[in-house]
Amino acid sequence: MKLTEAHAVGGVRGAELRRIALVSDHASPLASPGSIDCGGQNVYVAHLARELALAGYLVDIFTRRDAIAQKQLVQLRENVRVVHVPAGPAHYVPKEQMLPYIQTFSRFVTRFARRQGAMYDIVHANFFMSGMVAHHLKQVLGIPFVITFHALGQVRRLAQGAADAFPPARVRIESMLMRHADRIIAECAQDRLDMEQLYGASPSRITVAPCGFDPEELWPVPLQEARQRLGLPQDKFLVLQLGRMVPRKGVDTVIQGVAMLRARYGVDAELLVVGGDIDRPHGSDSLEMARLRALAAQLGIGDYVRFIGQKPRGELRYYYGAANAFVTSPWYEPFGITPVEAMACARPVIGSEVGGIKSTVVDGVTGFLIPSRDPQAVADRLAALQQHPELACDMGEAGLRRAYQHYTWRIVAQQAAAVYAAVVQEHRASQPQPQERA
Repeated sequence: MKLTEAHAVGGVRGAELRRIALVSDHASPLASPGSIDCGGQNVYVAHLARELALAGYLVDIFTRRDAIAQKQLVQLRENVRVVHVPAGPAHYVPKEQMLPYIQTFSRFVTRFARRQGAMYDIVHANFFMSGMVAHHLKQVLGIPFVITFHALGQVRRLAQGAADAFPPARVRIESMLMRHADRIIAECAQDRLDMEQLYGASPSRITVAPCGFDPEELWPVPLQEARQRLGLPQDKFLVLQLGRMVPRKGVDTVIQGVAMLRARYGVDAELLVVGGDIDRPHGSDSLEMARLRALAAQLGIGDYVRFIGQKPRGELRYYYGAANAFVTSPWYEPFGITPVEAMACARPVIGSEVGGIKSTVVDGVTGFLIPSRDPQAVADRLAALQQHPELACDMGEAGLRRAYQHYTWRIVAQQAAAVYAAVVQEHRASQPQPQERA
């Protein structure tokens, strides 16, 4: 399966930077949105690859094979291939348990790279285990690499304590990668600060480039039109929560907040929870779904919380459009793509003041920033939006402008490509030059 030739783009000639390897060990661009290990990293890798390909680069995405029927090589789109790496069992493995398979993963990618007609110019690792693969490629094949961590072990441990199931070696590996990566791409200012303060990473080697949204996928849909399409009531105050069903996302805080909104403010509100596999009662996210359902019933709002389950990305704009407000209240979030997506759909965002949400949501302008684990703050801000619909409209419009100004995937890809080009130029300048014969 051959890729077509790349073209010069963005001031970088194809001959200088053409072939890019993206490594995403557990987060496949082909995974279903909202499943247990399908979140922001999957979206990031898929859309970054697409935009790089549209700009003329050749992109291979390496991700672990997790099903017997998966083909080893899948053409995702023109100039983008997904390579399923046989490392470990061909079924789902929680990312916390994948470290023993990374050596096998690295050896396979090395063999695959050697078999290609031309070597990769750069590797972009996503997550710390992918960084181990990229570091191996640099040692064996001399390919420079950049890394986006998407989450940091030190920060995760501080937020989750004993609930963090990753092996202790993770922090040591992350520290090593920060020393050996040619460049680190931080997703937000907080991400960069955490690396500098908790790991001693060099500020000069860190570039901030956020996550984004796709304007061809997400845009404002009128509220009544969206609700009619989804069969939702026109007369209720609808709150949306969208994402993976894992405890750190704080969906329980949103449920508690909506219960308070109904009880204390008398607002006829319903909560839409999009994400999680409701069709697989014994799936890996079933315990969290069961806990959330039980909480809603215990608070007396079981009839006012709709668990929608996973939805294709092409349908998400209608769920954002149907909501009066979007709420995301994680107590740990490296970046958080969903607030950007909600802003792209012109909806006000109520978000926890953590991670990247602190950068994307402008408090009092595009929505509200609140403390995590604070359902009363959720209720208070939702009540303000319900009582002042003109404020909600203004915030939605401000968020839309901000999303288009800073957070399209094309802008993100341009920033990433600039980092790649700088690294490739530095790497080639450092290589010994052949001696001219007299």
